[in-house]
Amino acid sequence: MTEETTTLTEQVPPPVREWPAHDLAGTEFDPVLADLMREGPLTRIRLPHGEGWAWLATRYEDVKLITNDPRFSRTEVTRRQVTRLAPNFAPRPGSLAWADQPDHNRLRKPVAGAFTVGAMKRLRPRAQQILDGLLDGVVRDGPPADLVERVLEPFPITLVSEVMGVPAEDREQVHAWTRQIISTSGGSAAADRAKNGMYGWITDTIRARAHSTDEDVYALLGAAVGRGEISEEEAVGLAGPLQIGGEAVTHNCGQMLFLLLTRPELMQRMRQPQARGRVLDELLRYIPHRTSVGLARIALEDVELHGHRISAGDPVYVSYLAANRDPDVFPDPDRIDPDRDPNPHVAFGNGVHYCTGAVLARLQTELLVDTVLERLPGLRLAVPADQVVWRRKTMIRGPQTLPVTW
Repeated sequence: MTEETTTLTEQVPPPVREWPAHDLAGTEFDPVLADLMREGPLTRIRLPHGEGWAWLATRYEDVKLITNDPRFSRTEVTRRQVTRLAPNFAPRPGSLAWADQPDHNRLRKPVAGAFTVGAMKRLRPRAQQILDGLLDGVVRDGPPADLVERVLEPFPITLVSEVMGVPAEDREQVHAWTRQIISTSGGSAAADRAKNGMYGWITDTIRARAHSTDEDVYALLGAAVGRGEISEEEAVGLAGPLQIGGEAVTHNCGQMLFLLLTRPELMQRMRQPQARGRVLDELLRYIPHRTSVGLARIALEDVELHGHRISAGDPVYVSYLAANRDPDVFPDPDRIDPDRDPNPHVAFGNGVHYCTGAVLARLQTELLVDTVLERLPGLRLAVPADQVVWRRKTMIRGPQTLPVTW
């Protein structure tokens, strides 16, 4: 290819594709994203809200490059009206999601100790106890049961409250706020009221824990504010997403169990203890965790990628869902392969913004799937698969209810 041809390619960016927020049922992969992946490694998109267009990277290596490259900034997005999926955009100071280095490490440091592998090992017996209590109730009441209502939603909410250090007397209220925030019912006004209530409570709690020597998250944040390492506003912005962080576990596990209950051969493999870790990783790779894409980045300088110039100031999205279906990394990517090895999926993100609670999420996922299958050996759907109701108009996908019998 001549230099002249390369320059010409750089001057002709791909067309801007409209990407509406489809209400997709089941575990269907987004057909728009599939088309964008076929069109090329770098395309341009316009989402339902915000302004303008954005680049979209879908290839595994490009996603890893962009998410680990300081030339692409999350913080800069907070100063712009970028095309986006969410109708409202109100980033809070302190939120790890919008922090670049070195601020990201400064903010993450106070809470890091609560999410280590060692901390999760210590938490595991208590997590199992909570889960056993929930399933005791399910078994006692007998079939049918809605697994979302009885197990998949209350377990992560309760366990996160343990990690965060929510006092026993406040848990019912905090859990009510959390359910409203993650619910698809009640509309944005109800969710906003719940957020305001929760963030007010978080502020009071962090103030009250300023001199605590405990190791829960609110104690760690209160102490960090007291030492002047982070501001109170930053501590509150840090705590909010962590407090409602069980949402992804609820809906990811809902998708996983739906797949297991509708694919007997997969269920059979999952019931083999030595195969469970590998099957879980494959399900994490495969499930369409979210609608559309997550949070954008802004290019801080011109970057050349695949013959295109991403100019300074351009918004850029990456798709972890697409990266997890890259055929160059995952042969036959649209098939669930319980023997896939290696399986370097990016279901928990990559780079600086790798999920803070990934170890906790993995612990919860393993315990949920293992315990449900062990306690309910004859588990099957109580309705035909096409009658399972899925969440609508939501960013995190999953079954709204999962009626089962055994």
